[in-house]
Amino acid sequence: MFIREPHAQSSQFAGRSRIREHQHAGRLAVGAAGCLAVTACLALSAPAHAIDSGTTGRRDAVHAPSAAGTPSATQTVVTEGQVKEARPGGVIRYPSVTSCLTITVHLRAGGAVGAHASLFQVPGELRSDQILHRVKTMVGPRAVAAVDVRGAVGAWHPSYFTKAIESYSATEEVPVPQGRDFAGLTAAVAHQLAITPDTVTVHDVPDGDQTVVVQGPDVPASALM
Repeated sequence: MFIREPHAQSSQFAGRSRIREHQHAGRLAVGAAGCLAVTACLALSAPAHAIDSGTTGRRDAVHAPSAAGTPSATQTVVTEGQVKEARPGGVIRYPSVTSCLTITVHLRAGGAVGAHASLFQVPGELRSDQILHRVKTMVGPRAVAAVDVRGAVGAWHPSYFTKAIESYSATEEVPVPQGRDFAGLTAAVAHQLAITPDTVTVHDVPDGDQTVVVQGPDVPASALM
């Protein structure tokens, strides 16, 4: 089950303009210095040991009060560039999803693995081309019931899951999405997670926090969407 919490900001195409700014800044740097330059986004990239330090794989949970007065549910907060696992009966909260995509993998045995893919890397966290590999590693051999992808679909080119924007040099052209490529994102996620495309559903949703209820075992896939 998915609950959307509206956010004050609404920028469907903010990601595209940020990509173009990234490319323009890179070209200016090349002209000024006469050689390849590292763009501002690349300056934010963290060293490999910081990315692999476990900050994205730990299970951080807090107890959130229930609006209905029932016992509080365990809330797992997944911020940009992180991947975490949540147990059945809890919730996963993805805060401030603007130009990002969230990937929630519902496990057939119950529980879920949640990932918050950032268009540009957050220092110390995973890049967009590392996020699905971490999800697949965390899921391991467990059977997947359904995968729910939500967020700024129009800001994402499917190739960002295989080559992050930070991986392009200042002279390379970064692919810019020309529309909402639901089929392309579905195929990219399914391929990297080694699951069938019919297991993946992609939704374009407005900016804001996202909250996903984590189901128990043997829940029909239709109930998870």
